[in-house]
Amino acid sequence: MAATETQLMSSVGLIEKDVNGDTLWVWCYPSVSTEVRGVLLSKCCLTQDGRDIHTFVFGQFCGAWYYITTVEVQEPTILKKVTHFAIVVTAKDFNPEKYAAFSRVLCRMYIKHGSPVRMMESYIAVLTKGLCQSDENGSFLIKDYDIRKAYLAGSVKDLVAQFGMETVILYTALMLKKRIMVHHPRIEALLEFTRVLPALAWHRKDWSILHPYVHLTDVELEDLKKCPGYVAGFVDPDASNRSDLFDVFVNLPDSTITVSQAAKEAMAMGKLHKDIGHLIVQSAEDADRTDAQVIKDISVKTKEVVANLMAIADECENSKITLEALKQHHFPTATENFLFHLAAAEQLLRI
Repeated sequence: MAATETQLMSSVGLIEKDVNGDTLWVWCYPSVSTEVRGVLLSKCCLTQDGRDIHTFVFGQFCGAWYYITTVEVQEPTILKKVTHFAIVVTAKDFNPEKYAAFSRVLCRMYIKHGSPVRMMESYIAVLTKGLCQSDENGSFLIKDYDIRKAYLAGSVKDLVAQFGMETVILYTALMLKKRIMVHHPRIEALLEFTRVLPALAWHRKDWSILHPYVHLTDVELEDLKKCPGYVAGFVDPDASNRSDLFDVFVNLPDSTITVSQAAKEAMAMGKLHKDIGHLIVQSAEDADRTDAQVIKDISVKTKEVVANLMAIADECENSKITLEALKQHHFPTATENFLFHLAAAEQLLRI
C-alpha cells in the first residue's frame, strides 16, 4: 500500500455531551488548532440548540476535510455520565464513506471501553498499516474505499430530475469556476446534493471546490473567499441575502436557480448551452444508463468543447487565446462569450 494513501488522516478527536447538558471537546490526537477546534465544535450537532441528531456530517475548512459521527449513548454502558458523543476525524482527502466506516468502528470501541486509548491505537494502526481489526468492534480496511467511488457516490440523475434543462446553468457555472451557493434547511439533503456538483466538470476531478456545510461566520466566510470558485452549502436561510458570496444561488426546497446580476454576462446562454442541456437531460432520463454513465456522457461532451478550445489556443502565440482569435472563428455571440470565459477558467487566456 502506498504510504501516502494511509497517511491522509490528520487527527481524531472526541466531543462529549454530559448528563448536565454540557458539550465539551474532551480529547484529540495528535492535535488541532484552537481555530479549527472552534469550527468543528460548531459543526457538531451536540453544540446546537436543535434536538436533531445528525449521525454523520462532513465538510471542509482551511484545506482540511472533517468527518463527524455522532452517537447517542444507550444503557447499559461504561459511559455513565455521557448522553451523546461525537468522533471527529480530519483528513486531507474527500471520502465520506471511508471515514464514516472508520468512525463507526471507533464509536463501538468507545462505547465498549470508555477510553480514547483504544481509539488512538486503531487510528495509529490505520495510519501505519491501512487497517484496524477487532472481532467485537468490526474491521476497517482503507483499500476498500476507492476515491473514484467517493466521486461517483451522488446521483446526477436525481439532480437532473429536479432541475431538468436548468442543470446546464450549474454545468456552466462549474465549467467557468463560478461561486455556487446552495441552501437547504436539512444538512443531510445539502450534503447529498452538493457532493454531486463537481462531477459535472469531471475532467477536473476537483472536489476541493466543495464546501458542503458552511456557517455564516466571519472565520468560515474568510476561508471560503480564498477559493476562486466553489460549491458551498448553507442551512441558514439568510444565505440567500449574501449576494456578495455567490454567482449562482440554488434554493433546493423550491427547486430554483438564480444567477446574480454580476455573473449574468459570463453566464449568458446560447445554442451550445442548449445542446449540452439536451444531452444532459436525455442521458439522465435514460432508465438504462447509470449515474456513472451519465457523468461519462457529459464528460465526453466537455472534453470535445475543451479540445476545440485548445485547438484554437494552439493557433495562437504562446498557445494563449485572445478575444480577437476567438472572433476570427465567427461563433454565435453566446458561444464566443462562453469560450472566452472558459479559456480563462482553463488558464488558456492571454492576460
